Amino acid sequence: MSKKKVLMVCLGNICRSPLAEALLRSKVNPEKVEVDSAGLDSYHLGEPPCKSSREVAKENGLDISGLRARAFTPSDFDRFDYIYIMDRFNWDLIQQKARKPEDLKKVDFILNEIFPGENMEVPDSYQKGQNAARLVYNMLDEATTAIAKKLQSE
Repeated sequence: MSKKKVLMVCLGNICRSPLAEALLRSKVNPEKVEVDSAGLDSYHLGEPPCKSSREVAKENGLDISGLRARAFTPSDFDRFDYIYIMDRFNWDLIQQKARKPEDLKKVDFILNEIFPGENMEVPDSYQKGQNAARLVYNMLDEATTAIAKKLQSE
């Protein structure tokens, strides 16, 4: 049985996707599931997650301070089994990076795991404070719980 590979994607890879990465990692067996995150823009390459995301993660027993933003590349379509995006703008950008229609078959809105087919968005919490970060954390916590259950049943 091969290891499942999951990629969390947002715009800058400093708010939502690092939280989603850490949340899913905390819920799966690392010997069976690999989790990573990436951004669709290069504004923050090499930077740690933003302060509000680090703080809300810490409040919930997760340490994301060691994560660093990286850029999504077309080779990620080959490497990962599942690619979760946060919003419609991410969808528009990731479509531009797809090389063939099959690439996009791996991509889905993360909240479709709890609201199938609704393409609901996880709001961007960057520079919007702790309450926004907590809202995002709670949304991603629920979605990653559903993803972990799905991966366990495969």
